[in-house]
Amino acid sequence: MTRTRAAFTVVAASLLAIALAGAVEAGNISPRESTADLSLAAPGNQRTDTDDATSTTEQVAKEPLRGKVVVIDPGHQLGNSRHTDQINRLVDAGGFQKPCNATGTATNRGFPESTFTWRVSLVLKRQLQARGATVYLTRRTNSYDDWGPCIDVRGRKGNRVDADAVVSVHGDGASSTVRGFFVIRPGLRRGWTDDILKPSRRLALDVHRGLLASGTRVSNSYGGDGYDVRTDLGTLNWSNVPIVMVELGNMRNAIDARHMTTPRYRAHVYARGLRAGVSTFVTR
Repeated sequence: MTRTRAAFTVVAASLLAIALAGAVEAGNISPRESTADLSLAAPGNQRTDTDDATSTTEQVAKEPLRGKVVVIDPGHQLGNSRHTDQINRLVDAGGFQKPCNATGTATNRGFPESTFTWRVSLVLKRQLQARGATVYLTRRTNSYDDWGPCIDVRGRKGNRVDADAVVSVHGDGASSTVRGFFVIRPGLRRGWTDDILKPSRRLALDVHRGLLASGTRVSNSYGGDGYDVRTDLGTLNWSNVPIVMVELGNMRNAIDARHMTTPRYRAHVYARGLRAGVSTFVTR
């Protein structure tokens, strides 16, 4: 009786192994699933440290920005033009007074800068979140009913959420012969930007490289190298974390305007370039 039971057990085990191997080979179950099924028949098998390490590695690979915080500042607001009293109110811009905000520019056909920056920012937000980042916007709407926020409020947003990086998204309104992007970083204002000069410079370099790699071109103005340094921008001066402002193109230039009004270009060139640059900076 004992020999018969033993022989039956051996045969059953062999048949089970053959069946599992066939299922794996046929693609009905994965090797990992087959391993899990076998472990049910062997209560002594437990999840190992190697399994946990593999799982963590896979998660990092899928979400390389997990734990990183990014603030995106979509420049201006659609309703600023209808709330001039509010946006002309003076606020502290870093030891001096400036208007709360501005109306922004537009293409020659009337596509507003505020709508351009809003749409790029929403795509950029989704791209960063898909990689695990926590993302905040400085404004929640793009509406003629709303105005602001003021430049000092925008500049402090990154401080409030302890951001790893802040990117302020804009479109330029220069002469129609000007074309291309440039990245603005804060200059030295003692007592205001001393602590963020170096990291903001690194962020500017990374964003510049990201935009170039995505296929957009450097501005043919502002020195022609795609960089600018400003000490008069309240959004930059109020930040205590690395920050840059990016003029992604000139809305008065016909070629840039066509790019800026094209959803695919906004997503696959502008947002993609910004995402690449920010990702490089926060994971260095």
